Amino acid sequence: QVQLVESGGGLVQSGGSLRLSCVASATIFIGDVWAWYRQTPENQRELVASITDSGMTNYPETVKGRFTIFRDIVERTMSLQMNNLGPDDTAVYYCNLKSPSRRGDYWGQGTQVTVSS
Repeated sequence: QVQLVESGGGLVQSGGSLRLSCVASATIFIGDVWAWYRQTPENQRELVASITDSGMTNYPETVKGRFTIFRDIVERTMSLQMNNLGPDDTAVYYCNLKSPSRRGDYWGQGTQVTVSS
């Protein structure tokens, strides 16, 4: 079992920046994929960024150019730098780790990001 602990959410004005962080309780293995998702009460949980163990990243068009995901395998941490935030970015953000070698799909507890207009 892998536990993920997020930090860094909060309230920011439109146009501002925030950095979210996530720490894993276990070693990151080859094949593991880190990701950030977000969810609002009205919408399904959606992917906002992912990064593989080799460093390949993926972003949806809604955040491309504004969000950057990066990770430190040795430190077992992943971060999401969010710039030029807007009210539509308001959501609960979740850290996720998919670990094929463990046959696991792990989630953090979520951290609230609120962007005021």
